Order: sequence, then C-alpha cells, then structure tokens
Amino acid sequence: MNCFFPGTSRSSVTRCKPGANCPSSHSGISRQLSPLSVTEDSSAPILELQSRGSSGVCGHRVERQNRSGDDGTQTHPENSSQENRIKARCRSCTSMVLKAVWGLLIILSVSSSWVGTTQIVKITYKNFYCPFFMTWFSTNWNIMFFPVYYSGHLATAQEKQSPMKKFRECSRIFGEDGLTLKLFLKRTAPFSILWTLTNYLYLLALKKLTATDVSALFCCNKAFVFLLSWIVLKDRFMGVRIVAAIMAITGIVMMAYADNFHTDSIIGVAFAVGSASTSALYKVLFKMFLGSANFGEAAHFVSTLGFFNLIFISFTPVVLYFTKVEHWSSFAALPWGYLCGMAGLWLAFNILVNVGVVLTYPILISIGTVLSVPGNAAVDLLKQEVIFNVVRLAATIIICIGFLLMLLPEEWDEITLRFINSLKEKKSEEHVDDITDSNVHLRSRSRANGTVSIPLA
Repeated sequence: MNCFFPGTSRSSVTRCKPGANCPSSHSGISRQLSPLSVTEDSSAPILELQSRGSSGVCGHRVERQNRSGDDGTQTHPENSSQENRIKARCRSCTSMVLKAVWGLLIILSVSSSWVGTTQIVKITYKNFYCPFFMTWFSTNWNIMFFPVYYSGHLATAQEKQSPMKKFRECSRIFGEDGLTLKLFLKRTAPFSILWTLTNYLYLLALKKLTATDVSALFCCNKAFVFLLSWIVLKDRFMGVRIVAAIMAITGIVMMAYADNFHTDSIIGVAFAVGSASTSALYKVLFKMFLGSANFGEAAHFVSTLGFFNLIFISFTPVVLYFTKVEHWSSFAALPWGYLCGMAGLWLAFNILVNVGVVLTYPILISIGTVLSVPGNAAVDLLKQEVIFNVVRLAATIIICIGFLLMLLPEEWDEITLRFINSLKEKKSEEHVDDITDSNVHLRSRSRANGTVSIPLA
C-alpha cells in the first residue's frame, strides 16, 4: 500500500508491510491501490514510479504538472543561453547588413566618380588638350587627402589627437623613425613617377579610344598585378587567375582588332595597357617595400605624393609649355571648371577606395571599379560616340569576366568545398530533426491514448 503522510512531500514515501493496518494518522486515506496500477485522469494524467525494496514493491505517484515544473526550472539556463546566441546572431546579421548597405553606396560612388572623371576628360579635350598638365594639376590635389582624413578623425574619434601627433603616428608607414628627408626622396620618388605615368598614359589613351574601351582595358591591371606578384613576390600560384590573365590578354587583342588594327586604335590600346601595367607595378612595389597600410597611413602617403609632385615635377609642365608641346594662350583661357571637376572627382575616387576598405568588404571596391565599364558605355551610347560591334562587345565582356575571376580569394576552392559540405550537413541534420520530431509526436499521441506507459527512473 502507498501511504502519504500529511505535511511531507509527495516524494517521501512510508512503506507499510503488506497486509498490515495503517497508523491512525493515516485514517483519512480510505482508498487502497494495487502496487502496479495506473490511474488515468482527464485533467492531469498520473504516472506511477516503480521502486523495488527488500520488503516488497511500493510505488508513489507524482503529478505531471509537478514534473513539468521541475523540468522548467532545470532548462531555464539553457533558454537564457539560447537567447544570448540569438541576440549575438542578430547583432552579427545587423553588422553584415550595414556593411552591405555601405558597400552598395561605396560601389555606386566609386563607379560614378571614375565614370565622371573619364567623361570630364573627354569633354575637356574638345577645347583643351594638355594631358600632362592635367595629370600634374590633378595630382596636386592629393595634398588634401590627409586633411580630409584628419577632419573625419575629429568628427568620429572619441580621443582627439593633435594634427602633428596624428601626422607622426601615420608616418610610421615609412619606418620606425617616421618621415625623414632621405626616406621622402627614397620612398616617394619611384611611387610618384609611377603614379604620374599611370594617369598620364590613361589620359593619352582617352584621346585615341572611347571611354568604354579605355576603362575596360584598364581593368587588365588586376591580371598584371597577379603576374607580377607571382614572379616578384612569389605569391601562391592559382590556375583560375592564369585563366583570367589569358582572358585579359585575349580581350586586349580583340579590342585592337575591333577597329581592324587602325593606327590610332593600336596606339590607344598600347597607352591603356601601359597605364594598367604601371598601376600594377605601383601596387606590387608598394606591397614589397611598404607592406599593408591602414586608412590614416594611406592618406599620409598619398598626400606625400602630392607634395613631391608639387615640388619636384612642377618643372615638367613648364618645360612643355615653353617648348610649345602643351601650350595655351593664357591662364584665364584655361577651362578651370572642368579641370577642378576632374581633379576633385579623381581625389574623391582615391578617398572612396581607401574609405571603402575600412567600412565594407574590399571586394566591393573592385566591383565598383569594373562597373565603370558599363557606366561609361551607357554615357558613350547616349552621346553616340561609340558603336558596339560584336568584337568590341565580346572583348569588353571577356576583360570584365577576367577581372571578376581575379577577385576570387586564394582559398576559393577550399571555401567552396567547405560551403558545400556545410550545406550537406545542415540538410542531414534537418532530416534527422524531422524524424525525431515525428517520433516524439507519435509517442505523445500514444501516451495520451493510454496505450503505452513510460517508466521514469
């Protein structure tokens, strides 16, 4: 017989010998139960816990509501940890969404600034053709890069630093001693020359070719960066990037063939490819001698290039002016509006490229650059300056595809395999969860019908 004493918990059981009478304190309990009985109640089903002792078999009853309450107190830490995981996941998703939004804005800004620069150059050429003076003038605007960066630092940083302190901190890109006269000449001179050559050859190509062709050919610099990094920096060999480089070279040849190898077309293609080559050499040498740089260091370095250009390269446009190579009637006759617009957009492009690496994913900056090709194509079609034949269109598409293949990371094959395996594991886990949920559902239905009794030990 199962007996429950008043004032004690239901888990404590007083064992009575079979056939013996209960004490007087138990006289209020008049119903006798068999040792292995299951009592069914429509409101609260009761499970019987079985235990075997030396003196016989006795059971005690525990209501399911008490059991579920105990389970609830045990799973409370698990619920809180699950809520923390959900909150962390929400924060990471929010961060990714913000990065994607910033990335979209950066993509549109980068492509728009590059398209605007190219189109303004084409417009300026109608009345003023001095490509080196335009290159020198726009490069001088790089001096404003570091002041723009410091203004952003004052607006966003919690701990403000003085201009000189921030300048010295960003000067570490030149070495532990900072910027000295020797390092200024040694490190800045070659990069300033490459910078000037890249922009000058780009402007020369715009005189011979359309903006669409030049921007498409300039995208080949990614392929040249890979080839130089593979040869000079001993970077990892990647078959997919070799394919991309071959596609870029194929697009160059097809672009020259699009005008039946006309003289101006071949010269324009040579200028554009030369601009892409010097740009690639600039990036590879920067990585070799200076390594990676943060936003402040990049702003400092670009401003230093502007100072070097103003001090040491200013004699070149003067020489070209007096030799009548690039001559104009008077300074008042210069198209200052177009020149300032071109230089401002060029500076904005360089700032956006460096800001975008901080705010969003670097791959989106490259996508913004390649989107300048269809952007220039749309403007050229509206201005009716280009007629796309099959060869030119195929060459542009091939170069753009090769550029996008260059954006694949070095471990792209391993990442792809891991992603496929994670999808397979997730699908198998969902299948197992579905099977488990169906079994639990069937078990609960059977228990509700009273056909199966599950002992709880």
